Amino acid sequence: MESKISIFLPTSNLCNLLVLVFFCFAACPSLGRLSFNFYATSCPAAELMVSNTVRAASSNDPTVPGKLLRLLFHDCFVEGCDASVLLQGNGTERSDPANTSLGGFSVIDSAKRVLEIFCPGTVSCADIIALAARDAVAIAGGPAFQIPTGRKDGRISNSANVRPNIVDTSFTMDEMIKLFNSKGLSLDDLVTLSGAHTIGLAHCSAFSDRFQQDSKGKLRLVDTSLDITYAKELIRKCPAGSTSNTVSNDPETSFAFDNQYYGNLLAHKGLFQSDSILLEDGRTRKQVEEFANNEERFFRSWGESFLKLTTIEVKTDNEGEIR
Repeated sequence: MESKISIFLPTSNLCNLLVLVFFCFAACPSLGRLSFNFYATSCPAAELMVSNTVRAASSNDPTVPGKLLRLLFHDCFVEGCDASVLLQGNGTERSDPANTSLGGFSVIDSAKRVLEIFCPGTVSCADIIALAARDAVAIAGGPAFQIPTGRKDGRISNSANVRPNIVDTSFTMDEMIKLFNSKGLSLDDLVTLSGAHTIGLAHCSAFSDRFQQDSKGKLRLVDTSLDITYAKELIRKCPAGSTSNTVSNDPETSFAFDNQYYGNLLAHKGLFQSDSILLEDGRTRKQVEEFANNEERFFRSWGESFLKLTTIEVKTDNEGEIR
């Protein structure tokens, strides 16, 4: 397979490129099982077809990039990046309550339909999910880069595997570190990948633990780490008893993939407890401050961490199939 790499670099520096390539292979053991431009011969326009599908869907619905990015996380953290989250039926990952609010499935289905017309039985759903999330970030204004492909689709999808492998918004720092480490992701990756919350929506129930209902049925703030003005805005959008309401993860630039998320943290406007703790914990505060003040640094780090994310427990050869 042809193996070219063209990854986002704020400065076109050959040394930086070589360092990044070395980093990718050193930090991602599964990368060696994949390759860049895997479909160069079998389906040369595969990545373009996925990109065009994501772009068209995003132009009609600006919430699509956030949905695709979240879909990738929920796929890769459970059984690895193998599209097991797409399988439907009783007892599958998709049936678990933690995944019922996932979106973006129709975009993946649309891309798959197009690929099956031009390259039947060639491109895995696992690769489509990874490519779609990569493209979603770029379409929303984030960095554009190549990722390796060649993933196979997994055959196992068990709802019992979901909860132990997904970050809960009420997690402590130690709980998040333990989970990320179990996936081969570092503390730096945790802070970087949390930047995914610069786009996307969240249901009110995801941060309800930061409020408490009083005797009159009204919510009051109990988490003092949250900005009071921001908290009042959240209460207005999520009154007591609201279940289907949603709010933007990033109250400032809701649909733009940028470094505003980290600026929000400095302003005590992290939507989830698992966001706010990144500023409060001494192990992560410095990186939050650095990303808030340097978008280029965040984008570079995002490319590195995203690559690691998309190579978690990948299945190749006879370990999986092409669905």
